[in-house]
Amino acid sequence: MNLALAQIEVEPAATDANLERAVDAVARAADGGAELVVLPELFTVGYFSFDTYARSAESLEGPTLERIRGVAAAENVAVLAGTVVEDLEATATETDLAVPSEEGLANTAVLFDADGQRQLAYRKHHLFGYDSAEQALLTPGERLPVAELGELTIGVTTCYDLRFPELYRDLVADGAELIVVPSAWPYPRVEHWQLLPRARAVENLAYVAAANGVGRFEEAELLGRSTVFDPWGTTLSSSGDEPTLVTAEVVPERIAEMRSEFPALADHRREQ
Repeated sequence: MNLALAQIEVEPAATDANLERAVDAVARAADGGAELVVLPELFTVGYFSFDTYARSAESLEGPTLERIRGVAAAENVAVLAGTVVEDLEATATETDLAVPSEEGLANTAVLFDADGQRQLAYRKHHLFGYDSAEQALLTPGERLPVAELGELTIGVTTCYDLRFPELYRDLVADGAELIVVPSAWPYPRVEHWQLLPRARAVENLAYVAAANGVGRFEEAELLGRSTVFDPWGTTLSSSGDEPTLVTAEVVPERIAEMRSEFPALADHRREQ
């Protein structure tokens, strides 16, 4: 599978302009042969635009995701719309999807296949409490879905989830081979950003693709450096802190080969 991480500029609260950047990035990635494009966390509103969350919130069938669904189908490319501010009450009213609460907001990633069909919705489990309003504003997710895309089983986590390795082990236990991580990771925690997704790849013998944004907010600056790691923890492709597309090939056979040669997953013992 040809993978592209769309490291776009995310302008604070500029939802329309940011959405256009995302749509353009998806189209350019598809023109370059991508089969799956991953967008950053809160790519329209901007993670640190906390005052804008409520008024930008939509259901999972709202106009933002409908636009992404449309470009996925038009460009014949799968897209991880990662993430948007979800209005849980609107989703509960307008869809048959399970929600963690009948009201409130969530930080939600949605995977569309190349036909524009929704394959999964993942709500961020671990909400950041360090110098952030996320815990006060959002409801954490409860489900940890995986989806089949081509020959790969794909799981999703979001940004701060990287610090909680048990989440990744659970995804791998459910068959995940590629875990995509839309993020809004800021300076100065560069070392953590470079370490954690690599560690999650190594310990799970899985591809991990961490897609970050770039852009400056009043209190923070996103550091970019989107990266794809293979199941050995080798960097396949990475970037600096400018808008770009980070591309890599994900090979399903490589996962089975490595897990057979180095059977750490088979050797894992869980306490009963």
